[in-house]
Amino acid sequence: MSQQAAQVETLFLHEHGEEFRVAAHRDGERLFHGILELKETDAGPRPRRLRVKDGTSEELRSPDQFVDLARRAARIRVSEQTAPLARERIREMLDAYQIEAKVVRTCRLCASDGRYSPITSETAIETDDETICPECARQQLDRELAFKGSISGDARDRLEELLLEVQDLDRVTNLLSGQLDPDLTKFDEISATVDEVDPVRVDSLDLHPGMQEHLESRFETLLPVQSLAVEHGATEGRDQLVVSATATGKTLIGEMAGIDRVLNNKGTMLFLVPLVALANQKYEQFQDRYGDMVDVSLRVGASRIADEGGRFDPEADVIVGTYEGIDHALRTGKDLGTVGTVVIDEVHTLGEDERGHRLDGLISRLKYYCESGGAPDSGDTQWIYLSATVGNPGQLADQLRATLIEFEERPVPIERHVTFADGREKIETEKKLVKRAFDNKSSKGYRGQTIIFTNSRRRCHQISRKLEYSSAPYHAGLDNRKRQRVERQFADQDLAAVVTTAALAAGVDFPASQVIFDSLAMGIEWLTVQEFSQMLGRAGRPDYHDKGTVYMLVEPDCSYHNSMEMTEDEVAFKLLKGEMEPVITHYDEGAAVEETLANVTVAGKEAKRLNDRMVGEVPTKHALGKLLEYEFIDGLSPTPLGRAVTRHFLAPDESFQLLDGIRKGQHPYEIVADMELRDEH
Repeated sequence: MSQQAAQVETLFLHEHGEEFRVAAHRDGERLFHGILELKETDAGPRPRRLRVKDGTSEELRSPDQFVDLARRAARIRVSEQTAPLARERIREMLDAYQIEAKVVRTCRLCASDGRYSPITSETAIETDDETICPECARQQLDRELAFKGSISGDARDRLEELLLEVQDLDRVTNLLSGQLDPDLTKFDEISATVDEVDPVRVDSLDLHPGMQEHLESRFETLLPVQSLAVEHGATEGRDQLVVSATATGKTLIGEMAGIDRVLNNKGTMLFLVPLVALANQKYEQFQDRYGDMVDVSLRVGASRIADEGGRFDPEADVIVGTYEGIDHALRTGKDLGTVGTVVIDEVHTLGEDERGHRLDGLISRLKYYCESGGAPDSGDTQWIYLSATVGNPGQLADQLRATLIEFEERPVPIERHVTFADGREKIETEKKLVKRAFDNKSSKGYRGQTIIFTNSRRRCHQISRKLEYSSAPYHAGLDNRKRQRVERQFADQDLAAVVTTAALAAGVDFPASQVIFDSLAMGIEWLTVQEFSQMLGRAGRPDYHDKGTVYMLVEPDCSYHNSMEMTEDEVAFKLLKGEMEPVITHYDEGAAVEETLANVTVAGKEAKRLNDRMVGEVPTKHALGKLLEYEFIDGLSPTPLGRAVTRHFLAPDESFQLLDGIRKGQHPYEIVADMELRDEH
């Protein structure tokens, strides 16, 4: 004991019932601990004995050994949590031996375990009406996380960071139950930015009088990205890739160029989008804006069966179409007339696994169509590509042979929040967020409205039914009339929220102030950084709102399909911290065979040239070999089977499954059910 006493830096005492815990420390490490008993004498309190603990056993020491230990210790500290009377007994006992002690604030949990852990106002963590040290607070947080289920390192680091920042354990653990403490849920803020661009006056444009008059009735000057595009030849036939945030005015660039060329007899304008819902919305907008100047028609995927109530007219001046709708026209040899301008909206779709190769093929086939007599006599077709999110804009512009117009302004700031909740808690949290937004108006007089993104149509309806304020589901399973009604109600501020699938995130025009991620999945795939950025960009419009707000509702240790390797909490911080993925079109064997067959069907002997100029690298020789093996082509012409396969956008394995079912005499419903089951697995 005497040797240990000589080495003790701190001797710590803390009340323990009628006794006192004693702990000896050196260099932050505990040397030993035990229990000190006092006795009352005529001269005052004195040590009775010291019981030194060793695991589960105890070793008795004499009172003199405690006194010797106290005299040799560099300092003696008494816990502030010790009751005043007990503290006075210790002080009186030590004074008798002329030993000084200081009362300090310590962690009760450490003291109860015989450890000396002083805390200050900078390190104290509040919990249950007491203060504990950061290490004990971390341990309690870990126990709470274990109770909730496994949680990723990034999510745990974020919670620990908040714990040390706000010094309140209960506030932090409340986040795990979906509590909306804005000071804690706020992850960061994407500031509003303004690039200095000299605005182009509308009256300085040299457009067809009809388009010129139309624009002058709406604007005095163009927005910055529009001004940049005009300065770099958008209204002079130059091909452009325009990359700029949502709500910065990209669409008008395509409209200015395309409608002007239509009015000057330089060919039809094609405005192409990835989704039927978006095509319907753009069609209605174009009808309203330009219907008195030009004929507007609609060509969507459903046009393979019916022309959407007769709205498709190949002779129209402006054709709004889905990628698939226009591609189907090419694959089946339809005449699209003379094409003067092609606007490809959401061109970052080129990077998607499922649809990327089809857009890549469509662009190549459409260029071939225009070069083969489908372009105006007065010049080549103009191509304008639009996107809010491209990780490699320079490279993509080179591949598309277009001038890059990149504008990084964000019209309003966006706050990004993260909170944790399970599936049931998420809906309660969404109710609170939707209500809070709709109950407040911006300085421009608009109520806050919300888009909730989730990963299934069923969940859309489930959430919408349970929200307190008026809301509506919005997904591809609704017919066009119902979707239009939802769009109109939202625009009129009759709805506090729309609940939609992530698949409909691209470009659908809901002027929302708030975006909530009920799920970070699209179907059974986690969102990419690009998709996430595209979706959160829907929050906040400069003409409506002062800021945008984004909430990610994250369920720890959750995944939506057994094929998902990561959990939702891991994905959340990957999305928040990740860099935008480059737009790259990848070709596996099925995609290469499908696009090569479509190119053979459209261009025959020129198919290799079409493959060579696509954005992705297509293994043409291998694909042609497979087409011959599958009997989809004969030489460089499609067989009847090949035409049927490409007409219906079938991958090779899908076509073989169909053929197998037909040959076995299966009912069509059985074949479709089998194909759906195959897709799920």
